[in-house]
Amino acid sequence: MIDCAFTVSKGWMARALGVRFDRDYYMDPVQRQTIDRQCNEYLDTHYGELGLFFTESNLGRRAFYEPRQALVGGIQPNMILGMLVDAEFVPSDDKDADISPSPLAGLDAADLPEVESLLEHPLVRVFDEQYRSLSRNGQQNYVPIPPLFWDASGRATIHGTFTTAQKLFGEQVFLDLAMEPERVAAIFEWITDASIVLTRHFAGLAQREITEIHVGECSGCMISGPLFEQFVVPSLSRYGRQLGPVRLHSCGGSDHLLGAFRQVENLGSLDLGGETSVAQVRRLFGPDLPVDIAPLVNDLRAPEPDALLAWLDRVISENAGGSLTLAFHLENGYHLEHVRAMHDRVAMISR
Repeated sequence: MIDCAFTVSKGWMARALGVRFDRDYYMDPVQRQTIDRQCNEYLDTHYGELGLFFTESNLGRRAFYEPRQALVGGIQPNMILGMLVDAEFVPSDDKDADISPSPLAGLDAADLPEVESLLEHPLVRVFDEQYRSLSRNGQQNYVPIPPLFWDASGRATIHGTFTTAQKLFGEQVFLDLAMEPERVAAIFEWITDASIVLTRHFAGLAQREITEIHVGECSGCMISGPLFEQFVVPSLSRYGRQLGPVRLHSCGGSDHLLGAFRQVENLGSLDLGGETSVAQVRRLFGPDLPVDIAPLVNDLRAPEPDALLAWLDRVISENAGGSLTLAFHLENGYHLEHVRAMHDRVAMISR
């Protein structure tokens, strides 16, 4: 079975509608709900046949979207953790937000706060009170979604330990894997502990069962398979044991990591970059594992859709009837007619 999950970026919506993604958008869930609803109503009106959905890339799902939903603390998970260790939040009116770079550069695990103390941070208290306030307001007006969740499905989201370490400690972490492996392992342990504590806290706040955990290991494809297995798989397996089935996201080509992915306990699905061989995925994992795969950026920007459709045909052939979703995030510079061509090709095959 083949599905499509086409989402739309803030940059594209800012250009299409003139909406602004300023600080209040992230910190005021009522304002955010108004803008998110406006964006999705626009997409339904103008591109309803494509099923476009406004959300963070690879996170929220249209099938679980409720127009009344109000995201509390709807900020990327590694940025929330960064803000809890004094990074500055840096919003941008017409693109994704960020935080000030490398807030923990040069520190060791012993220098970091006790993970339970993060729950006492003023930002966590603000998010907690916002959630409670919206809940008291009643379901007739708002359906609050707690931090680290992006829809009503129960799927929580965090960034992987390596990706989070790069965000918080800087690019030095690549060298430290080789030069100071014990220090890096201790830092990764702290990140894992912090992610579990925060996820459980916000799930408990909402009395929400965690149905699965999306782990965005966006930087993982830049290290070798053995390093990934040594440093990253242990934390992924802890998430699988302690939180729920792992939806593992890996940007870029991940063929060299597939063997390591097989070591992850309670692996529920894969979310991969389009350079990855679907044939190899199916050979190692079989047809039943759900797989999302993203088309190549250069193909989406190309003047004609020929290369994109050739890639899609190859992916479908290699998938050999497995559970596959074509995951795509619309950015400025991508051709909408290419999106339509992908949608139509999948629709034709699925008839």
